Amino acid sequence: MLYRFALLFILAVHCCFAQQEIPLYIGNIPNATDAANEEFKEANDQVDSLTFKVSVPTLTVFLPPKDKANGTAVIICPGGGYHVLLTKREGSDVARAFSRLGVAAFVLKYRLPSAKTMKDRSIGPLQDAQRAIQLVRQKAGRWNIDPQKIGIMGFSAGGHLAATAGTHYDEVLIENAKAADLRPGFMLLINPVISFTDSIGHTGSRNNLLGDTITEQQILRFSNELYVTGATPPAFLVHSNADIVVPVANSLSFYAALQRNGVTAGLHIYAKGEHGFLTAPSFDEWFGRCVYWMQQMELIPAFN
Repeated sequence: MLYRFALLFILAVHCCFAQQEIPLYIGNIPNATDAANEEFKEANDQVDSLTFKVSVPTLTVFLPPKDKANGTAVIICPGGGYHVLLTKREGSDVARAFSRLGVAAFVLKYRLPSAKTMKDRSIGPLQDAQRAIQLVRQKAGRWNIDPQKIGIMGFSAGGHLAATAGTHYDEVLIENAKAADLRPGFMLLINPVISFTDSIGHTGSRNNLLGDTITEQQILRFSNELYVTGATPPAFLVHSNADIVVPVANSLSFYAALQRNGVTAGLHIYAKGEHGFLTAPSFDEWFGRCVYWMQQMELIPAFN
């Protein structure tokens, strides 16, 4: 009986270590007001669960066993139009898949823009993405991670956030006294919102991030295809040509900008499939394309 209890205790400790939710910030959250935390979750038939009104950001850590860890890490930004977060389907499910491959994965529960909880709603999510990169780099040694192989992944509006982190990393919006490198090593962008322009942008994400009074300057600032340089991290993009929510032109415009600037990039476009890949293509299909690109980039080893 004692042996069984000890074994269960060891397993519990291991699970806690392998999957643990930690606060993103120590102390005060930058750019936050004194508003109460009103976060809540709802069940959803299509995506399992949704998280609303996030004002206290966290990072959930999914570590592979030490003997499987390959040094690569991915920070995952769930989608949801900057209105809600699909924290399971586009968060923990993907993190577990990465962990099985030896990749350390981190689900970022970033703040959802709100004038009630933020002094400047437009920069809150980017602050959280920058802090996530900073935090993972700080703890890279403890988590068996190569600091140069920390990437960021995003779905839909989370893809916009990931692309913003990859194109605006020199616009430091958090306390960074030790001058930590906030540039992600690579980007994985899944049916991403890239642009806020009227022609191809996703107006829902734009309005939720920027609020009711939107200026042309703000639209240009958060249209990431305009900020690609030769120093932008390598990227993999996947999209459906049939996406009627976020037009495929978002991925095409970003890929074209990457190509013009000599940035290594991969792009895969499916002929069919709805936004979010709810029914097609399957997870194994599109995730397999992503894994293959990571193997090509020598971020993870090739499988025999």
